[in-house]
Amino acid sequence: MEVRVRYAPSPTGLQHIGGVRTALFNYFFARANGGKFILRVEDTDRERYSDESLQDLYDTLSWLGIAWDEGPVVGGPCGPYIQSERFELYRDYAQQLVRDGKAYYCYCTPERLEAVRLKQQEEKSEVQGYDRHCLHLSESDHANYAEQGIQPVIRLKVPTDGKTTFHDVLMGDITRRNRDVSPDPILLKSDGFPTYHLANVIDDHLMGITHIMRAQEWIPSGPLHILLYEAFGWEPPMYCHLPMVMGKDGQKLSKRHGSTSVRDFKEKGYLPEALMNYVSMVGWSYDGQREFFSKEDLEQVFCLEKINKAPGVFDYKKLDWFNGQYIRQKSDEELMALLLPYMNKAQFLPASLSEEQKTKFLEITKVVKDRLKVLGDVVDLTRFLFETPSYDDLSLFAAKGVELSVAALALQRAYDVLKQGFESHESHEVTEQKLTDLAAELELKVNGVFMPLRVALTGSTVSLPLFDSIGLLGQEVTCLRIENALALLKREVR
Repeated sequence: MEVRVRYAPSPTGLQHIGGVRTALFNYFFARANGGKFILRVEDTDRERYSDESLQDLYDTLSWLGIAWDEGPVVGGPCGPYIQSERFELYRDYAQQLVRDGKAYYCYCTPERLEAVRLKQQEEKSEVQGYDRHCLHLSESDHANYAEQGIQPVIRLKVPTDGKTTFHDVLMGDITRRNRDVSPDPILLKSDGFPTYHLANVIDDHLMGITHIMRAQEWIPSGPLHILLYEAFGWEPPMYCHLPMVMGKDGQKLSKRHGSTSVRDFKEKGYLPEALMNYVSMVGWSYDGQREFFSKEDLEQVFCLEKINKAPGVFDYKKLDWFNGQYIRQKSDEELMALLLPYMNKAQFLPASLSEEQKTKFLEITKVVKDRLKVLGDVVDLTRFLFETPSYDDLSLFAAKGVELSVAALALQRAYDVLKQGFESHESHEVTEQKLTDLAAELELKVNGVFMPLRVALTGSTVSLPLFDSIGLLGQEVTCLRIENALALLKREVR
């Protein structure tokens, strides 16, 4: 049997980390088993559908390097792969169920259904949901509604006794009493639109899907889907309901935890290979030790048995660490090309560099490489190279516990040390030792000398290594900035 799996998102929003993990698990399972990965667009929710969301779906998979074997754009033998192009097919199958006595037409108005719901709540009825009012309508009743021009919905006839069981790879057998399944849910709406359940089951069957990997939130729909398969006389696929993706607080991952859309991660400067690797580890583990896997690795070793039953925790700090590791695997030239769009957006550098600019930017890239968590960090790390510090907060010059007047003195003395080092072409190591000795002479911690220097040069208490910053600025700019800072400090402490 050829393994056939699908990723079937609804284009009603940007691709979320949880959805992308589902796509990755399906893709890697297909590749590891020599099967097919199918992309299907479930766009029947026309109120929330957007072209932007559909394009984001394609862009996200493309950015991650995930190619679908069948689906929109690429085609395939089971198309069309967009549900809104399959409405006639859904209608035919729904009507087949009516002819077979497995479903029926319902003409109840929204007002009647609301009245039924309120009455059930007031009476605290054991049965909640549709009351099967139209289950046994006569031929004359149907004719009467037709004469009035009322378009019916089609409802599934759910058995009222017995149980329905389906097997899940992770959870084992899951059984539910048929009486607890939603009473006679709508399969086809009066406007001809299918509900999710009808379209999903028909498409999975006709597309030959053998394994369904989807979020655990769909477990309650499992018995209903099995009843639909039985109504059609079809064999259901194998199910594997994936654990949820949670934040570190144990709640479902959402925007309150941070970015959740892949587009956000991409724009901030996460590498696709890092995001793919990390997301694949959320709820899946190869051996409990190995953490780094290329796409090609996962295409070989992925298997369902190693998926954890417990929810996976999405740790943003761990993702930052992963991304930093992948960044440092890039050559300086590769990294420079990846960083340039961020520098261009910040208007620090043009999109096309001269040879002189390339040389300078390559030097910058080498310095920032070990400090990047995401590509976008390069903007704040290098801002001081392209914008003159404003020194709006003079208190930044003073390290913790140091008076501003002492910080001003330390900066003046440090400036003298630097100038002497420039004139005698001292190595950075020698100059750094002299600055350390100066701190001891002034009875300060080392930061008492280095902090005012750092702020004078970069305008920030956090920056690239001091002597790297000096090297990138050059002697002339370094001296000018320290002189400007000293002038401000002397006026303040006078």
